[in-house]
Amino acid sequence: MVSTAAAPRPLAIGLDAGGTHTRWAAVDPQGRLCAEGEVAPLSGLMLADPSKRAQLQLALRELSQALAIHGQAAAVYGGITGVAEPEGPAAQALNQALAEALALPIGRVACHSDMDIAYRAAFAPAEGYLVYAGTGAIAVHLDAPGVLHRAGGRGYLLGDEGGGFWIAREALAAIWRREDEAPGSWMNSPLARHVFDHLGGSDWARSRQFMYAGDRGAVGRLALAVAAAAPEDPQARALLRQAGGQLARLALALSHRFGPKPVLAAGRALLLHPLVLDGLQEALPPTLPLRSGQLQAHTTAAQLAHTLLRFR
Repeated sequence: MVSTAAAPRPLAIGLDAGGTHTRWAAVDPQGRLCAEGEVAPLSGLMLADPSKRAQLQLALRELSQALAIHGQAAAVYGGITGVAEPEGPAAQALNQALAEALALPIGRVACHSDMDIAYRAAFAPAEGYLVYAGTGAIAVHLDAPGVLHRAGGRGYLLGDEGGGFWIAREALAAIWRREDEAPGSWMNSPLARHVFDHLGGSDWARSRQFMYAGDRGAVGRLALAVAAAAPEDPQARALLRQAGGQLARLALALSHRFGPKPVLAAGRALLLHPLVLDGLQEALPPTLPLRSGQLQAHTTAAQLAHTLLRFR
């Protein structure tokens, strides 16, 4: 007896993947968004750490299971944290892993930098500058030939000024400098009280453990306490405005190289408090018009999978 079961619907898949979670979107053969969701974190950084290979496999299994409900992956375009260039070893290894997990020819999988798809979600190539501030901070410009140029994004040891980690570090450093001068002064500082409430205590051992033994994302989330203190504390307000100024420096660096263009600011650090965006706006000249918004990079990636890879 011949089976009459219909073949699974072919889907073009977009990924926006990082160390916190992986957002995915699927579009049907007509290019219409038909499903989206989240699975476990997936990043190129996992490839370099044998202890995290299991996490990578978990993300791939979850993705395969989530997609199977809606159809069969026919192409994948991914923006992945920890991928520097599409021809590099991290991208090629992830292409292979995704192809195997989703039963795809490797030619229909393309992993790029997460900033590649973030830029494409904001602008057409050569159109503007994306300033993205989350735990870290970076500005990018994709030129007409498709080369991604950057300013910042050097990590918490070398930069990332204006991002959540930087805000948290600057706040905690200022608090402890004041404690050196006047022990116990934190009790009269709304900023210090909010920060120490977040940490669960005011002793130096707790702060030291948090900064030097905690993970980068947890430190970045301490910026929420700085934002919470802003209505009461001028020091917190000044720091948030200064963060915006640091983000403006990244856009200005790109403008020196490629000329005046519009700027889009995005990322969770911009959502902390309006003062971050105010500081960014104040530091930019009129030749760099600013707008802000949150990006749907996973849906942009799905459209790229549909248009660039679907019919290879």
